[in-house]
Amino acid sequence: MCGRYSIYESMDHYLRQLSLDLVVINGHDHEPISRYNVAPATRVEVIRQAEDGLSVEKVRWGWSPFWAKGKRPDPINARAETVVTGKFFKGLWPAGRALAPANGWFEWVPDPADPKRKQPYYITSADGAPLYFAALAEVHQGIEPDERDGFVIITAAADQGLVDIHDRKPLVLTPEVAREWLDPATSPERAAAIVESGCRPAEDFRWYPVGKAVGNVRNQGPELIEPA
Repeated sequence: MCGRYSIYESMDHYLRQLSLDLVVINGHDHEPISRYNVAPATRVEVIRQAEDGLSVEKVRWGWSPFWAKGKRPDPINARAETVVTGKFFKGLWPAGRALAPANGWFEWVPDPADPKRKQPYYITSADGAPLYFAALAEVHQGIEPDERDGFVIITAAADQGLVDIHDRKPLVLTPEVAREWLDPATSPERAAAIVESGCRPAEDFRWYPVGKAVGNVRNQGPELIEPA
């Protein structure tokens, strides 16, 4: 996963598709989010479990444990193969489980004749339904954002035709599995099983080339996800 995605519906839309009975304990904007080019290090909406229900918060995309801060840019992704057992994300696993709702993500495919030239592709659901990326987040409640806060998206190996676009893909969960992922009653063993095999297959997605304007993080708007 190359590090850009879109989330442009209202948060109500993503919550409704999850069919959750839990109460959202904090207020959220009911207007369309209209982020067509979410970039690393920017704050974007994530859904996580709080003590009394669900919490929707804008969290910085990227996270490092305190002992790794400043040594390199904060990673934005965590590999499914190592996130459960590795040291780096130990502080987030398993209590930091969260969802990053989305409509699609972008990948850049090198030109076989000139690897320096890359064509962006947009990957979205085949049926137009929202996507739910499995994420891990650290969030501290307060008036101002805490410098420790951040989240990462878990990625898995790409399969079938998606391999031609990129060898990695976000760990996209069905609404049913996404509910399990958020549920505090879900055991660490079950959560680890979701990481290992819970990703939706390539046949659930469609992908197509888009314009190169998405390469500039300042560009936003629905034209970024229109077929080239």
